[in-house]
Amino acid sequence: MKHTLFLCLLAAAAVSAQQPGQIRPRPGQGRGPEWPPPSITDYKPKSTLVTAEHLTPRAKFPVIDIHSHQPVPIPPDQFDKVVQGMDANNLSVLVNLSGSSGERLRQGLEAIRASKYKDRMVLFANVNFREAVGPGFGAKAAKQLEDDIKAGALGLKVFKDLGMFDRKADGSRLRVDDPELDPIWDACARLNVPVLIHVAEPQAFFDPIDTRNERWLELALFPDRRHQDGVRFEQLMTERNTMIKKHPNTRYILAHFGWHANDLARAGKLLDENPNVYFDVAAVLYDFGRQPRGAHDFFIKYQGRILFGKDSYQPDEYPYYWRVFETADEYFDYYRDYHAFWKLYGISLPDPILKKLYYANALKVTPGLPTRGFPE
Repeated sequence: MKHTLFLCLLAAAAVSAQQPGQIRPRPGQGRGPEWPPPSITDYKPKSTLVTAEHLTPRAKFPVIDIHSHQPVPIPPDQFDKVVQGMDANNLSVLVNLSGSSGERLRQGLEAIRASKYKDRMVLFANVNFREAVGPGFGAKAAKQLEDDIKAGALGLKVFKDLGMFDRKADGSRLRVDDPELDPIWDACARLNVPVLIHVAEPQAFFDPIDTRNERWLELALFPDRRHQDGVRFEQLMTERNTMIKKHPNTRYILAHFGWHANDLARAGKLLDENPNVYFDVAAVLYDFGRQPRGAHDFFIKYQGRILFGKDSYQPDEYPYYWRVFETADEYFDYYRDYHAFWKLYGISLPDPILKKLYYANALKVTPGLPTRGFPE
């Protein structure tokens, strides 16, 4: 009997050891290197993998960058340099989200109108949440926003300080879904302009900073990205979603894919439940490029809900986006190793999807954008 039981256990162990997908112990596991290991910043192995390369210095179709930042008002010489970089990348229109408000906004608009490039840049207005937010703040801000839209702004940009750092008059944290802000969101619906809103930071920035955190190096390099104390990531997501559901007639463009590019099932659920929500792809290319099949399918399924955006304006970084979106290249570098130490893969989007991503969705969501020069 004991012999039979032993044989059964041995067979079961053999079967379990051969289950696919299991991680087996490495030879020498637990043994230290025989020479001092390099630091995380020094270890940059050169891959021996040889693959086809299709470098993509210029977008296949004209692009509207819905998420950019420039000085307001922009000096003429700087505008010249910006447009040079735009032309090299096939960027037709840059949406400057740092438009400010009131007199400064008007100065910014005048600088664009007086330039040689009046159809190359537009401004979104901003709300100043740094003043004491108390009763009547929302109505006052909504009135100022209406004036800014009449002056020529095409939308509202809300920065990440809302929910994380902005305070109410009593010193408490200003929640994203605070009822005092309702008049602002209602005004955007009434004025038919979108809200491009940045809520929170990547979830890893809120997680413990340990050897399991895939953004460890970035957090070690940039102290202002560490959010282990204070409001939690999921709390901010809950407040954001409450605001969205409360204002179904307001179009919300969630910056940085709503920080859900690393969880496409969650991103899809958010879009399914909220027809008024759109995503921009700014600064999350590293997540699409490490899940090329899933990202490809997502962009196909939600082809009318995703807008191109880059965030920081660095002309030499845009080609990484074109390569991911337009090619099927494999295992190539991202442009910032502290953001993503992994490699990227192209998701090879078909032309009709590229056109929607690059410009058509932006034209649909943001009335008033220049329309000349875009293919049908």
